[in-house]
Amino acid sequence: MNETAAETLDAIGPRLKHLRLRRDVTLTTLAAETGISTSTLSRLEAGLRRPSLEQLLPLARYYGVTIDYLVDAPRTANPRIDLRPLASPDGSVVIPLTRRPGGIQAYRFVLPASSDEDAIELRSHQGYDWAYVLDGTLRLILGDQDLLLQPGEAVEFDTRTPHWFGATRTGPVEYLSLFGRHGQRAHLRTQAEQL
Repeated sequence: MNETAAETLDAIGPRLKHLRLRRDVTLTTLAAETGISTSTLSRLEAGLRRPSLEQLLPLARYYGVTIDYLVDAPRTANPRIDLRPLASPDGSVVIPLTRRPGGIQAYRFVLPASSDEDAIELRSHQGYDWAYVLDGTLRLILGDQDLLLQPGEAVEFDTRTPHWFGATRTGPVEYLSLFGRHGQRAHLRTQAEQL
């Protein structure tokens, strides 16, 4: 095994531990959710054992991240095609789905479960946003409205209205976002259009 591969594998343990601690999850809870024993999880985080694919899959699902993120896989494709996730210290992950200048941009967001102590900071900026919930419950504070969106529900709004996106205490949320910086709106067809 070359040195780069060994370094990549050695970095998985600390990354797993960081994710667990950021989400304030015990090894016992994680073991119950993933089906991986507490002792195995402890050894993985300590770097005393290297994870198998069978272990990485449930961990990636639980944390709402890709396996590439867990192993910090090197880029192997054209960067215009290989759109890498962007992770934040709070445990959220943003995956760009488009990379073209101007026009509407598409993103997939995975946000960790929230707690009552999480700070809510409303933001506003030029543009228009459309969000569609894939999994979990999306909390959207939009002006004076506090909305809870379930899988299959969508929202569209002018981003000059102060807003904030987050998950709830019940678990992480995954949603798609289409954002137009100059106020471009998503156009939805409600019926077949005549040519």
